[in-house]
Formats: sequence, structure tokens, C-alpha cells
Amino acid sequence: MISEVLAVNETVAIIPAYNEESTIGNVLSVLNNSRVIDQTVVVSDGSTDNTVQVSREFGANVIELEENVGKGGAMKAGLDNITADIILFLDADLIGLTSIHIEALLLPVINNEADMTVGIFEKGRIATDFAQKVAPYLSGQRAVAKKVLTDISDINMSRFGVEVALNRHIEENNIRVKEVILQDVSHVMKEEKFGVLRGFAARMKMYWEIVKYFAKKEVK
Repeated sequence: MISEVLAVNETVAIIPAYNEESTIGNVLSVLNNSRVIDQTVVVSDGSTDNTVQVSREFGANVIELEENVGKGGAMKAGLDNITADIILFLDADLIGLTSIHIEALLLPVINNEADMTVGIFEKGRIATDFAQKVAPYLSGQRAVAKKVLTDISDINMSRFGVEVALNRHIEENNIRVKEVILQDVSHVMKEEKFGVLRGFAARMKMYWEIVKYFAKKEVK
């Protein structure tokens, strides 16, 4: 509950989005109804659909990147344009997100119980649940104190490498992390978004990122 908030901090939600006109409105609607979010920033990562227009209709501040630079670059663009103490990162294609999930991610950081929270899907969809059970810290749903991000030099890594960069920083600097279960939350399936063939290829890429994540941990 909001009454649990002990400290006053400015919070901003940053949503990297590439051609998410059909899904981003649902996420923004939830953020608009949340009492723990002060500002919402959508970073359109070279979108060619109506992502920008839809985001503005929901009152979000929009940063338009002319070219697709990948998730890490989009996140960095958002960070470069905000001054908030606490940042909530969310994907633009979430299904089942509620204000309760938003509070569960943010309150531990607001109350200084953790430096970062990581959202873990549960009872959403088999494919997305499986990926996060295998490598939970690759989740794109997380709240983080801005001070944690200051020393990450490679946060602008392309594509999903940014989660790996964050995780390595956590492991090397004794960052306090809390896992938060996001019950009944999932993504739009890649096969639904891109079609069967392109979606399957995108899913294989996601699993390859998981393999690389564990490989980097072994090398370390």
C-alpha cells in the first residue's frame, strides 16, 4: 500500500519501445493510475508505426530516436533525459500489468530496502515464465536507484546485452537486489508479434542471450 512509503523520492518510468503501438497503451494506462510514478518517458527506438502518437495520447513524455539503436541504447537515452532518484524500467509489450505490480517493484527501492528490484513472471505464459526461471536477472522489469547506474559504462550495449551489463555490475559491487514476483504478468509472444518464422528466430535469439549470460558468468 502507498502508506508504506517512508521516503520522498522522484520516480520515473522509462519504457524502451520499438513498434509497440498495439501494446504500449495498456502499460501506460497502468502507469497513469499509479500513485508512485511521477513521470513516464517512452523512448521510441526508431519506431515506424504509431508508437509515438499513442504514447503522447496517454500523456507520456516521448524521446524519438531516428534509428533503432537497441534496448540498451534506448534505455541510456531515457536516462540521459531524466533527473529522478529512482527509475522503473518496463517493457512496452506487457500483459496483465497492474498498479500492484508497479508498487511491488518500486516500494523496496523507495524505502531503501533494496538498491534494485527485478520482476519475475509467474503464472503468466509458459514460454515467458520458463525464460525467467532459467535466467531471472535478464528480466526487463526492474526498479533501480539512479546512483547504481552511475558507474555502468556499457549500459548502452546493443539489444538485450544491457541486462547482462546490469547483472555484472550487481555482482561486482554488492548491490542489494530483491526479486519481485509479478504474478499473472507476461509478454506478448514473439510469434504473435512477428509471425511464426520471425518470432521463432527472435525467440532463439532470446535463448542465445541467456546462454551468453551464463557463459559470461562462468568466465568470470
